[in-house]
Amino acid sequence: MEFALIAGVLGGLALFIYGMNLMGNGLQKVAGDGLKRLIEVLTKNKYLGVLVGTVVTMLIQSSSATTVMVVGFVNASLMNLTQAIGVIMGANIGTTVTAQLVAFKLTDIAPLIVAVGVIMQLVSKKRKHSDIAEVLIGFGILFIGMHTMSSVLKPLAGEPFFTDLLMNLENPVLGLFVGLGMTLMIQSSSATIGLLIAVASTGALSLAVAFPILFGDNIGTCVTALLSSIGANRTAKRAALMHLIFNITGALIFMVLIYTTPLISWIQSLSAGSVERQIANAHTIFNVTNTLIMLPFAGFFVYAVEKLIPIKDYEKEFMPIKHLDSRIIMETPSIAVGLGVKEVVEMGKFVRENLRLSKEALVNKNVQSIKEVHEKEKIIDTMAHEITNHLIELSNQEISDSQKLKITSLISNVTSLERIGDLAEDIVEHAENVIEDNIEFTNTAVDELNFMFDKVIVSIDIAIEAFETEDEVLVEKVTFLEDEVDNLEKTFRKQHIKRLNAKECAPKASIVFLDIIGYLERISDHAVKIATGLEEEEFDA
Repeated sequence: MEFALIAGVLGGLALFIYGMNLMGNGLQKVAGDGLKRLIEVLTKNKYLGVLVGTVVTMLIQSSSATTVMVVGFVNASLMNLTQAIGVIMGANIGTTVTAQLVAFKLTDIAPLIVAVGVIMQLVSKKRKHSDIAEVLIGFGILFIGMHTMSSVLKPLAGEPFFTDLLMNLENPVLGLFVGLGMTLMIQSSSATIGLLIAVASTGALSLAVAFPILFGDNIGTCVTALLSSIGANRTAKRAALMHLIFNITGALIFMVLIYTTPLISWIQSLSAGSVERQIANAHTIFNVTNTLIMLPFAGFFVYAVEKLIPIKDYEKEFMPIKHLDSRIIMETPSIAVGLGVKEVVEMGKFVRENLRLSKEALVNKNVQSIKEVHEKEKIIDTMAHEITNHLIELSNQEISDSQKLKITSLISNVTSLERIGDLAEDIVEHAENVIEDNIEFTNTAVDELNFMFDKVIVSIDIAIEAFETEDEVLVEKVTFLEDEVDNLEKTFRKQHIKRLNAKECAPKASIVFLDIIGYLERISDHAVKIATGLEEEEFDA
């Protein structure tokens, strides 16, 4: 009997967690680019942050995953702490959806839902249908897990030891710590509440006992984000701590409210015949009310964590990778694809600036520009290495086929940008020789170099924008500029040879000039690859 009970509870809980994760992964893939576009909303304000936190948590079925994602965003400087607190509050609201679903008692039709999902997955070859099937299968398995737990726990309702155990939980402080401990062990607040509803379905658990357990459950869900912040910067640690402070504050407020107001009686009156529904409603009311009470005071939470975790000036280091973060890749890969685009665009800005500096170094013999190019080239190489590693890690996650193709394009563009960076460094190496050997270009050669440099820099600017926006008109502009640069390279080469034959320029200057216009023509080729997302072999073909 004891073995059957333990096996039933653990098996049912495992099915519940598996179903919840499967449903979350499916929803995330179905949302696809729609979920990615929420990133733009995240940067607005704390009120929109609440909405986004709620929606994202509903889709990925895990408030812990959302808060881990927030830690990653803050670590990547994608959002500040004021924006982060809104998303965290929204995550607490979003996680209540699972409890509301569970309270609907759809166990009778759960096998049918799984059957529909399996048939859809077997019959349809479309990826979108497969993702929807995954949602349905996960949804059904979740309820089968709930039914398994409820069935094995029901006989315990009349057992004295079980009744005595639950009576001990009438101490609210003990109940809070039980909820905290359960969530720490299971690592899922939704699963903890699912187990709580399963116990309530036996008729042995009242809302008065369950409510403090819910408070502990909300505090326990902060631990994942706290663990995730280990190794992150101090601002990310502040975000994780802010989540903990918010949830503890909310628990303390409600611990007072349940004993000084008729709150429990009111929630019971909303669904008098169902303790399961009462628990689900209590969970929702608790988190929504907490957010309404404390959102106007978000600034105080930010102030508190800034004082508790101060950042010294010497700790403010430059971070070459701002957007991609392993936390986001693991928890919300569909969002990470969009962040990969932002990261490659950021790398493109560094490369474009290095090209501009290489022009300054060569044409104006600017020694400081030479130094800056060498320093930035180290950053570009680091970015290329880290972005590629992150993208490879991301490609191994569960994402759609279109997103996998996007990652291939991103990796190709990182390669092209790195090569442009290398060519910019080759140009400044020539600039160093020009300065050391006191090489002089003719006025005509200088004008031609300036003109060709400017064309190529504009081409890089448009290519990066075309890649980011996927604007076909901009792609055509880059292709047109590439043809212009090709023609310029041929024309300037012929004109220079004429000047060389006429002894209007020195041989050393001639070698440098011809190398530079060759480099610029190759850079314009890479600009087309960036704009179109083509790989080397595709482009060359």
